[in-house]
Amino acid sequence: MGIGVSIFLIALGAILAFAVDAEVSGIDVQTVGWILLAVGIIGIILSMIFWSSWGGWGGARRRTYAEDGPAAGPPY
Repeated sequence: MGIGVSIFLIALGAILAFAVDAEVSGIDVQTVGWILLAVGIIGIILSMIFWSSWGGWGGARRRTYAEDGPAAGPPY
């Protein structure tokens, strides 16, 4: 699950938990909203952790070092 999907789940969960006032038999819409909100938050946290471990934020940068050979002077 990526960051985009996590943000979508957070938004959908917040809408269901706070804005929807409908009642459906057998399903509590507010509870489904809270569950989606929690899954989205967990997903975004996990995405950030894995992203940083792959070098997304502050990862080790690759450095290339070139050794100089002997200095070439005029032939004697």
